[in-house]
Amino acid sequence: MEENLGLIYLLFFFAALAFSLLINRFLLKFSKTIGIRSRTDSTLIRWSANEKPSLGGISFYIVFLLTIIVFAFLKNNSVDFLNMQTMGLFIAVTIGFMLGLFDDAYNTRPWIKFFTQVLCALVLIATGTYIEFFKNDFLNYFLTIFWVVGIMNSINMLDNMDGITTIVSTFILGTILASLFLKGDYTNPLIILIIGLTGALIGFIFYNWSPAKMFMGDTGSQLLGVMLAGVGIIHFWNGTDASGNHILSMKITAVAMAFSMPLIDTTTVFIKRIAKGTSPFVGGKDHTTHHLSYLGLSERQVAIVFIILSAISLLFTVIITNYIENWNIKHFVGFGLYLATVFTTLFIIASKAPKAGITQ
Repeated sequence: MEENLGLIYLLFFFAALAFSLLINRFLLKFSKTIGIRSRTDSTLIRWSANEKPSLGGISFYIVFLLTIIVFAFLKNNSVDFLNMQTMGLFIAVTIGFMLGLFDDAYNTRPWIKFFTQVLCALVLIATGTYIEFFKNDFLNYFLTIFWVVGIMNSINMLDNMDGITTIVSTFILGTILASLFLKGDYTNPLIILIIGLTGALIGFIFYNWSPAKMFMGDTGSQLLGVMLAGVGIIHFWNGTDASGNHILSMKITAVAMAFSMPLIDTTTVFIKRIAKGTSPFVGGKDHTTHHLSYLGLSERQVAIVFIILSAISLLFTVIITNYIENWNIKHFVGFGLYLATVFTTLFIIASKAPKAGITQ
């Protein structure tokens, strides 16, 4: 059975892609008022002032759920799919999905959202998915909670312009998938989940590309945030270099490179808002995407910029985790300089672009 895994994965990807296209088409056709935010909320948080159904996340979860069901029934002896870690990830993603669903419907209070995000992190910790960075487990648990809550909010904040979060999430998942295949880890159960969700995202981008017919909403961004945080812990935080060594500076570099776009955007927004004395947790039109648009780029051109930067991050991350056998300070400084250059460039753009500021 193991020799046929490549074909199975390929067929499953196209099946997930087809399901995503069909499900999103169905949701778009039958959405009249459900999943559509009020005009006040839409113009405050999103770049587009048009009301669109925020139902993309539902298609993500349906495909994700079908992934679990299909491979549970296949009972493939080559893939230990129903293990504690995978099931913990499934439960955490489900909680994130429900949080986003309630937030899209009722605009839940910030403290409810925060504690639910912490709950997602605690589920991951309880099922064996936590960052192994310090010798003290308490510090590892704290860092894991900080990471999960941070990524969930970062992905949510990045969902402010057509296609951006979909693009960034697809490339992060693609980075992990490429690394797993290059390492020959074909029986890793993460492959199944990543292929299914990647297919769902690529199917969704057909409806989310500018001008978008549909948004993913908090339902999609919270689901993606949990999933990306979880697989990021497993593959990057707790990963090894090409020689199988656990090197802290390599892990930090791999994490920063793979998640560079959401991390840079969130950091830029936080610094600018705190400097202006405004809340970094309030929605606004002062993200890196918006400032690129203020410079004159169209929404599609902004999306292309993010595709290019995400593709570079994918390439560098794969090199870091699969091809550098003797990691040293030169590698750390070299890749760090690239990240610093991207961050500085986008930060300067955010500072100099006209119309910069938070739209209340």
